[in-house]
Amino acid sequence: MKPADITLLHALGAPTISPDGKHAIVPVTRPDLEADDYRGGLWLVPTDGSAEPRRLTRGPRDVEPAYSPDGAWLAFVRAGDGDKPQLYVMPTGGGEPWKVTDQPLGAGGPVWSPDSRRLAFVARVPEEGRYGEGEPDKEPPRRITGFQFRRDNLGFLIDRRAHVFVVDPFVDAPSPVQVTEGDYDHGEVAWSPDGELLAFVAARHDERDTTVTGDVWVCAPDGSRLRRVTGTDLSVSGPRFTPDGAALCFFGYVAGPEGRRVVCRNAGLWTVPVAGGAARRLTDEERFHLPEDPYAPIDGGVLVTAENRGAKDLLLVPYEGGEPAVLISGPREVNAVAHAAGVTVAAVADARTPGELVALRDGEEITLTSFGRDLGVLPLEEITGTAPDGYPVHGWIVRPEGEGPHPVLLMIHGGPFTQYGWHVFDEAQVYASAGYAVVMGNPRGSSGYGQAHGRHILGDVGRLSAADLLALLDAALATGGLDASRTGVLGGSHGGFMTTWLAARHGERFKAAISERALNAIDSFTGSSDIGWFFTRDLYGEDTARWAEQSPLAHADKIEIPFLIIHSEHDWRCPVEQAQRLFVKLRMRGVETEMLLFPGEGHELSRSGLPSHRVARFEAILDWWGRHL
Repeated sequence: MKPADITLLHALGAPTISPDGKHAIVPVTRPDLEADDYRGGLWLVPTDGSAEPRRLTRGPRDVEPAYSPDGAWLAFVRAGDGDKPQLYVMPTGGGEPWKVTDQPLGAGGPVWSPDSRRLAFVARVPEEGRYGEGEPDKEPPRRITGFQFRRDNLGFLIDRRAHVFVVDPFVDAPSPVQVTEGDYDHGEVAWSPDGELLAFVAARHDERDTTVTGDVWVCAPDGSRLRRVTGTDLSVSGPRFTPDGAALCFFGYVAGPEGRRVVCRNAGLWTVPVAGGAARRLTDEERFHLPEDPYAPIDGGVLVTAENRGAKDLLLVPYEGGEPAVLISGPREVNAVAHAAGVTVAAVADARTPGELVALRDGEEITLTSFGRDLGVLPLEEITGTAPDGYPVHGWIVRPEGEGPHPVLLMIHGGPFTQYGWHVFDEAQVYASAGYAVVMGNPRGSSGYGQAHGRHILGDVGRLSAADLLALLDAALATGGLDASRTGVLGGSHGGFMTTWLAARHGERFKAAISERALNAIDSFTGSSDIGWFFTRDLYGEDTARWAEQSPLAHADKIEIPFLIIHSEHDWRCPVEQAQRLFVKLRMRGVETEMLLFPGEGHELSRSGLPSHRVARFEAILDWWGRHL
């Protein structure tokens, strides 16, 4: 796989399923280098596998499809070619889609009312005089009074709050009605089964600017009868009504001291009575970490995905709690799910494909699509290292073709509370195809191995993570065919933090390094990052006197190996000053150092940046390794 081959890697969005369970519709998106954008449409897929998928729409980029409960209509979001994303509706029996919204900053995903007559959605509402046709640099100043005023890959929040809207898409000139109001962000709307209530998440309490806590709220579709359902001690997301309408399910966790987010902690599935009462956690806090993927409350339980040693299993969690039933498991990742009429469909990735749609019908699993089965990717080779304290460290090698010995790249993921897993990873494939053996894994601090695994590194992140990462590297080298004398280290975000740390503290193990979008100095990150105000105190400890010791920048005077820094100019998660401080320090010492800065990009460059920038990044990385390994 070459850098430009990212155009071959499709991404499946969340599917929707017809009320009779006979058809699913799934969005399929790919990078388009010619347009320098992402293109995709909706595909109609019979859930019994009786026919090939058929393309239903052609975009430019159509996502977030939703069948109406009566099966007659399909709503979706259309974006692309510089246009803001807006809602469209089309008849499922055939016909052209029509535009339903014209929100100035775009509209979020559509949610049908139970009678199939109205759509609810969330959209940001700009303050008067902002985000219009004028020059942004000539807008009035922003008055900021709290911590939560901006977000990476989005920008400022305080002058474009997110609100819930309802629209009748069938009138001649649809005009959305704003349901919520006030200086608060609202999100993730859902209808009750009887159509009498809307549920959504919002932080409408006085401490909202200094905490990550929020609540599930309900109101009538006209905005009346607004009331809070949960107590304000949780961080919540994704509310859904149970089929009987008596309760709400949601994702969340108990917030930390002073309402701060607690890092490296498993998010769980909760339920709360709609009428009011105590919220109850349904999944075991130590065992199960549930990503905020689309999920489905159905009769008998809730379909959710749970991380599991690099995989993501599909579970059915009973409403009363207890042991979930495992519906899909093994070396693969379930990334989205939908259910109707006894049929479940899921978007599933594995080591051979970025994702295919599968159906569970009458106890049988049927693969419905083959969008990526002809990629010819290099396989994942599972390995386990042993840390100095005897702890097993799980990971993989993506090995080039041929006997070797191959140069080696130790690649470190971000987070740190996330996981590498069983899917086609463009970075590993590009580097291995260029001749480098890629070693990657999930040291302690990662998710998917229990909460104790994730929280092991708190307060001593660099030293404890390094022990596991080097144990994984040693296990890979012991398999043979790899050249330990030509080893490089690279990673992004927390992976960039660890790259700088390893280059400084274990530089004898590596010939060169690439640190990308990294946190390098904990003190300045605390004030400059959009999440710094809570992230650093939980991950690195309350004792600020120890932050310098734990900062990779403080040890950069020990770095002697060639060092490439990659960063984005508009990164608000790990702001560019983190890269600049490291670059200047290394250059002043005479270390061979280069910095590659991408204009217009944020923290997500390598995953969702402009396709041309993603290719340029790959080419720069391969050039660096070609020069130094």
